[in-house]
Amino acid sequence: MAGPAAAAGRARRRSVTDWRPEDEAFWAAGGAAVARRNLVLSVLSEHVGFSVWSLWSVLVLFLGPEYHIDAAGKFTLTALPTALGATLRLPYTFAVARFGGRNWTVVSALLLLVPTLLAGAVLHPGVSYGTLLAVACVAGVGGGNFASSMANINAFYPQRLKGWALGVNAGGGNLGVPVVQLVGLLVLATAGAGHPRLVPLAYLPLIVLAALGAALRMDNLASLSSDRRALREVAGDPHSWVMSLLYIGTFGSFIGFGFAFGQVLQVQFHDQFDTPVKAAYLTFLGPLLGSLARPVGGRMADRWGGARVTLWTFAAMAAGAGLVLAASRAGSLPLFLTGFTALFVLSGVGNGSTYTMIPAVFQARARSAVASGADPETAEHDARRRSSALIGLAGAIGAFGGVLVNIAFRQSFLATATGDDAYLAFLAVYAVCSAVTWTVYLRPGRSAPGGI
Repeated sequence: MAGPAAAAGRARRRSVTDWRPEDEAFWAAGGAAVARRNLVLSVLSEHVGFSVWSLWSVLVLFLGPEYHIDAAGKFTLTALPTALGATLRLPYTFAVARFGGRNWTVVSALLLLVPTLLAGAVLHPGVSYGTLLAVACVAGVGGGNFASSMANINAFYPQRLKGWALGVNAGGGNLGVPVVQLVGLLVLATAGAGHPRLVPLAYLPLIVLAALGAALRMDNLASLSSDRRALREVAGDPHSWVMSLLYIGTFGSFIGFGFAFGQVLQVQFHDQFDTPVKAAYLTFLGPLLGSLARPVGGRMADRWGGARVTLWTFAAMAAGAGLVLAASRAGSLPLFLTGFTALFVLSGVGNGSTYTMIPAVFQARARSAVASGADPETAEHDARRRSSALIGLAGAIGAFGGVLVNIAFRQSFLATATGDDAYLAFLAVYAVCSAVTWTVYLRPGRSAPGGI
């Protein structure tokens, strides 16, 4: 009998019909190699998607006085792609089941050409603010890639490795945020603020490379069948909304801070950051560390349990928000940067641990069902399809947290000329998320299944 690697090689353009990652013999015989190849190419596509999604967090730094856009208007430009990306995450999740992981990765990568070409065409002084809003919004297609990529990789890996695999997949994708900011810094430092078009145009060859790699080397899994009932089932499950709240606190923070941090520095510490280049030197560091921390959070969750790691992460994030608030009121830039860097790192750890909890919830239920006499194969299949559905739902709702972060900053700066009200709101949200995690998943006598 041919191994899974050989079967996948013969079926490059059709579905892999025999996929049993929980079977250790199957996994060792070649399943791991197939999964790893798909993971690498998934990371590449998602990485480019995140860069395009966060493109306007960089481009707003180029919009000087000649564009006639105030700080509030720039926060709106970064909020719109966040909102569209969050909205697209649900249909992108189910597109994997409908069209196949390989096929949809190719399509979703090619769609990234639209916002990059549009941004390259319209960015010049005199362009209307409405045009910039429309083009910025289209960049949201990059945010949808995350959901489809995560749903696809979730199906490739066994439960014992999900924390690591999902962490690597998401962390590699999240690295697109600091990388596009480094590209922006390079353009600012070499060509100057008068050439914003170079930033989106630099991504055109990477987009083509991601689409070509997926077309030639990725696989479709037949086991990822389209199941509209799965979303209805998870939407009626209280755990889905708990997980979505926790993901607002972790991923919403990461993407919201990543989009807004450069603007926050320029507005709140305008004396120290009076040019875009000065702000760009620092904006990439937090997202970079947060992205690198995401696989670490997944590994920690694999070892100590997602709920326990998530609880302590939120407690530390509340402390970090308190530090940022104190630094803002004292006008201390070093303390401010220290607090925000901690928030980026902790949000990355929390992203990894929280997402690991999603398949763990359904896997624990599958074990309970098998212990009660259910068919093991059916229980495992139900756990996987519900996990994929909730990954899409929680990913979409969590991404809206990034919109809320940008709105909080916009309103805080409009009302008080500082971000203090926003920092206080973040502290409160992290405290609530910490309390919810403990109450639902760690409190003695809880109704939630153990081992999460």
